[in-house]
Amino acid sequence: MSHRTIQDEQARLRKKRQKAESFFAIFKKPLHESLTSVLPVMLIVLVLCFTIAPVPNNAMVAFLLGGVMLIVGMGLFTLGSEMSMIPLGQAVGSEITRRRKVWIIAAVGFLIGMIITVAEPDLQVLANQVPAIENNVIIWSVAVGVGVFLVIALLRIVLGIQLRWLLIGFYIVVFGLAMFVSPDFWAVAFDSGGVTTGPMTVPFIMALGVGVCAVRSDKKAGGDSFGLVALCSIGPIITVLILGLLYKPDGSAYTAAVMPDAKDTVEMFDLYLSEIPHYLKETASALLPIGAFLILFQLVTRRLKRKEIVHMVIGLVYVYIGLTVFLMGVNVGFMPVGSFLGGSIASHEYNWLLVPIAMVIGYFIVQAEPAVHVLNKQVEEITAGAIPAHAMNMALSVGVALSLGLAMIRVLTGISIMWFLIPGYAISLALSFVVPHIFTSVAFDSGGVASGPMTATFLLPFALGACDAVGGNLVTDAFGVVAMVAMTPLVTIQLLGLSYQRKLRRAPAPAAPVAVEELIELC
Repeated sequence: MSHRTIQDEQARLRKKRQKAESFFAIFKKPLHESLTSVLPVMLIVLVLCFTIAPVPNNAMVAFLLGGVMLIVGMGLFTLGSEMSMIPLGQAVGSEITRRRKVWIIAAVGFLIGMIITVAEPDLQVLANQVPAIENNVIIWSVAVGVGVFLVIALLRIVLGIQLRWLLIGFYIVVFGLAMFVSPDFWAVAFDSGGVTTGPMTVPFIMALGVGVCAVRSDKKAGGDSFGLVALCSIGPIITVLILGLLYKPDGSAYTAAVMPDAKDTVEMFDLYLSEIPHYLKETASALLPIGAFLILFQLVTRRLKRKEIVHMVIGLVYVYIGLTVFLMGVNVGFMPVGSFLGGSIASHEYNWLLVPIAMVIGYFIVQAEPAVHVLNKQVEEITAGAIPAHAMNMALSVGVALSLGLAMIRVLTGISIMWFLIPGYAISLALSFVVPHIFTSVAFDSGGVASGPMTATFLLPFALGACDAVGGNLVTDAFGVVAMVAMTPLVTIQLLGLSYQRKLRRAPAPAAPVAVEELIELC
């Protein structure tokens, strides 16, 4: 072999190694986020399994393997979303507002809202657990709701309408419509609003909002980029309540997640392998509309450069692999153990332990949700650090812990979810009149963001298992966990805003932080 040939081969190997190192470098951050999201739950489950709620060995192996798949799948999914969804959202937002035609904003907003929601993993997990209604019926009904309200949210930015009045008007519609729907459907409807704003939709919707706001030059444009998630959470509630006029979910039709049955590790591995074709097909059907939209967008606008398109396509491949692995880990290993643990603790003499256990899980889960990091980052940028990340995290953690404690009280007592939702939303909307507008927008966005993947994949099965054990009505008592998680941050974040407002008024004029002054002026 000649000297030049050896040099060429070495150069080729070096370039290949650099590419591999580059992938691991960019994968490190999303992997760390998914690890910190799943690991607290796994550690709490292990403590429970070794103390008050023992599980069979095969179920434990399935759970641990499922946990690893969740970490890897969520990491790949997040990485792919950052590479494809965020730049596509910003490009679409800038393009549709640059053309300055309302019908284009409406048409594109509706279309992209639908197709991005269909790919949302949280929604697919919820649809699998709702009894008596086909998955596709739930998924596409929710997708239509998101599409319609994404249009409303984008037009709000363009027209500069205050978010507060839209929220008040639409929540009056929501609770008015609920009066004509069976109570069996209330919890499912509000859960649907919470799960739509997950790791797929939140980055894209917020990027779309930033892209639309970039066209405006006034001071309030940055603040108006918040509130899209809040409005997009309302659409699914309304469309699913409308479904309630046609369907009636029956708790007796619910089938608990089956504990994995394998005599050894080889059978367990084969059990996972056998599910691969099903989830590959399910994920492909969810992502194909997004790929088709990317192609159509490029053909019409010619906006994206070749390098950007390649980058987005690679991102979509990561999303495809990550979502497939995530759904396999959830359905085969994670959900069955969550359901089993809930039932085991509820059957215990001290079943009130459900309340503090759920609160501890909720406190740690929300601190590590990937979508929460996206929101906190944009909040810090828009407010120039006036709303620090640690304060946001604490407010969200306390809110979610409280909401899960209340959710478990519902499971044990059967109290109607409306006894919590009506006062919660009434207080939230009342606070919107006394806090800076941007805190209201951030709070209602946080409600959707806080109810992330771990809520639907572990806490909802946990509640369903517990409710089944105490003999409660599953559709009225167990469903609603996601809705409760989505509601309490609305109050806690706005109370945080009220605290900042009071600090600003009490502080001497020279000592008032510039960022906070600008924030209040913005609001």
